[in-house]
Amino acid sequence: MLSKDEILETISMISSQHLDVRTITMGISLLDCIGDTARETCERVYKKITDKAKNLVKVGNDIQSEFGVPIVNKRISVTPVSLITARTGGSIEVAKTLDKCAEEVGVDFIGGYSALVQKGMTDFEREFLYTIPQALACTSKMCSSVNVASTKTGINMDAVKIMGEIIKETSYLTREQGSIGCAKFVVFANAVEDNPFMAGAFHGVGEADVVINVGVSGPGVVKVALEQIKDGDLTQVAETVKKVAYKITRVGQLVAQEASKRLNANFGIIDLSLAPTPVMGDSVGHILEEMGLECVGAYGTTACLALLNDAVKKGGIMASSHVGGLSGAFIPVSEDIGMINAVNKGCLKLEKLEAMTAICSVGLDMVAVGGDTPADVLSAMIADECAIGVVNNKTTAVRVIPVYGKNSGSVNFGGLLGTAPIMPINTASPSKFISRGGRIPAPVWANKN
Repeated sequence: MLSKDEILETISMISSQHLDVRTITMGISLLDCIGDTARETCERVYKKITDKAKNLVKVGNDIQSEFGVPIVNKRISVTPVSLITARTGGSIEVAKTLDKCAEEVGVDFIGGYSALVQKGMTDFEREFLYTIPQALACTSKMCSSVNVASTKTGINMDAVKIMGEIIKETSYLTREQGSIGCAKFVVFANAVEDNPFMAGAFHGVGEADVVINVGVSGPGVVKVALEQIKDGDLTQVAETVKKVAYKITRVGQLVAQEASKRLNANFGIIDLSLAPTPVMGDSVGHILEEMGLECVGAYGTTACLALLNDAVKKGGIMASSHVGGLSGAFIPVSEDIGMINAVNKGCLKLEKLEAMTAICSVGLDMVAVGGDTPADVLSAMIADECAIGVVNNKTTAVRVIPVYGKNSGSVNFGGLLGTAPIMPINTASPSKFISRGGRIPAPVWANKN
């Protein structure tokens, strides 16, 4: 039985501390949608998604009304499209079909225009990769991702080289919208199959037919809790974060169980990542500053982030037996007002951000760079992030936006994507390194069998 104080505390978390369920994501397998022709595949995809997800938005809204918990996004993830179009082709037609499904059922985004090429590529997969810029340019709600590395296989540098080219082309094709197509594309090392967050969500082949994954968020709740122990030592800080993470995760567990039941789907996971927004009071950066930093990017930032990430995980796994996805703390530059301010002050630079990615849930996320950044530099940024992920056996990713026609200032994407300050980069060329291609081998300790 909840006490009166606990009920009032939860109400306060929601009303003034920005606690919310960031997303209910329905994962749908499309493996049974492969037809004899591209047209038949598209028809089956449309029929299955619009049938399985027809009540997703209504159920999310109903739960929000009944439980009083804001549910910000309703999303869909699907089987990587490269797998279901390998037989018949027609990837662009499937992309348009996914976008049409998202519009019809009313979700915010649909993810899964994806490929898994961490060790090598078939001829078709190589062709598929080069369709990504066009697919992102001709759709509005569809997101794309590619896994180019894993701890078990190493880094596929042939794929990494292509990623830089794809990002540049996507930037150009969506230049009239501030190169926003790049904000819907992410490159992974060690991608997970049950990620509910965009742009990297896809429905893994090891998943059930229809699954509900929920992402919760509450950076503001954590910051307010830390404000109550201004003179506490770091052990108290860790304990406080752990207790708050437990409470946040219980909210997500309640929503996930109820949504799964009403939608006749499997309950997948709770992703307890602290996902910020550009709104004041909802910043991961401000949590780190509350721990004692003058500004994010100062020495000590990586240590503070390590404490935060560890405490969030420990609190979350005590609250649910199905914690998964990415689960930690996100540091997307454009989506976090604390990170934006730190960049604008000159305190947070790309090199420090890269160091932080060895700790955070993902990697270089929503980072805007100059539009004249060469493709091989983008590929090298990806290679560095992949190396961090492969060696540390964690998920890392790059969502970088070379803003076409701009080399300074900022770009405003609106909504949750926020405003991205264009960050300066190291201009030394990695061209010879990237052009070598091949595969960077897996670390020796990855051979555990």
